[in-house]
Amino acid sequence: MHFTSLPVDQYDAILDKKVSGVMSSFGGLALPSPAIYPSAPEHYRMRAEFRLWHEDDDLYYAMFDPADPKIPIRIDHFPVAGRAIAQLMPRLIESIKGITALRQRLFQIEFLSTLAGDMLVTLIYHRKLDAQWEDAAKTLSEALSISMIGRSRKQRIVLDKNYVLETLNIDGQDYQYRQYEGGFTQPNAELNQKMIAWAGQHLGQRPEEDLLELYCGNGNFTAPLSKRFRKVLATEISKTSVRAAKENFALNRIENVSIARMSSEDFTSALNGEREFRRLAGINLKEDYRFSAIFIDPPRAGLDDNTRQLVSRFDNILYISCNPETLRRDLQLLTKSHTVEAFALFDQFPYTNHMECGAFLQRI
Repeated sequence: MHFTSLPVDQYDAILDKKVSGVMSSFGGLALPSPAIYPSAPEHYRMRAEFRLWHEDDDLYYAMFDPADPKIPIRIDHFPVAGRAIAQLMPRLIESIKGITALRQRLFQIEFLSTLAGDMLVTLIYHRKLDAQWEDAAKTLSEALSISMIGRSRKQRIVLDKNYVLETLNIDGQDYQYRQYEGGFTQPNAELNQKMIAWAGQHLGQRPEEDLLELYCGNGNFTAPLSKRFRKVLATEISKTSVRAAKENFALNRIENVSIARMSSEDFTSALNGEREFRRLAGINLKEDYRFSAIFIDPPRAGLDDNTRQLVSRFDNILYISCNPETLRRDLQLLTKSHTVEAFALFDQFPYTNHMECGAFLQRI
């Protein structure tokens, strides 16, 4: 696919072919017919990053084809990006071209935006940033009504704030999220809303029961799902994500969630009584919680053996996966004790081979 054009008129056919390919990869597993969630065919990404290419007096955004990684592809129009990013890109680059303090040795630009257009731009340099850069960046950020960060080796200058404030509407209720520079966020916000709603639909209302969530990130799923349970215990290993999650729970006035900064492997050891952890001080896993369901959204590697065994102990399992291959491996083992009651495909990255999957399992 060319970076600057999208076959919008072919999107439905491309998605149908992708769905067929993904479902064929799950051959041998007893899966229900999947619910299919298409993306908007363009302007769907809330994050984007580009190299900056200097060519005489010209300066332009560039990307690279993995098949020919030394030749830059000039990007003047990028319909993959959300509308706020797509509209800002030409204004930003034209402004930077005429400001030596911002242009000099600039080699990368990163954009982070929201559905409402809140914007954070990070400029990354191969030089130390000085007061002249800071003054120029402040002037530009005010002119464009954006937040801006400057980075270079061992240096980071935050001019206003280092996050955007996203608002997601889930089942008619708004949830706010601080999404930090460098922290993980779902890039396709419209599909993210649909994934969260789908997860809640299948977990149902369990006001007398508790939820365990592994890999909770910034609380993306946690906040809306917490409304369905008595209490939630969530784990996450990233310091940035844990901080964001705590702030997001406060923003949404959620008081029934506890979060522990630890890996799924360590939490499994704690739940099995094999080790004690200071990060779980004050939390009595056996007496304080009555878990009826577990929610997992692991990295591409999927679940390790011990975590998979832990997950299989729960009557209800909600699994969101960014990698169909590792999901298939995990389902082959989990379906020895559980049945897949619902399956969904979310086209987070149109025109690529990537597909986000959701599976809801119940004990046989």
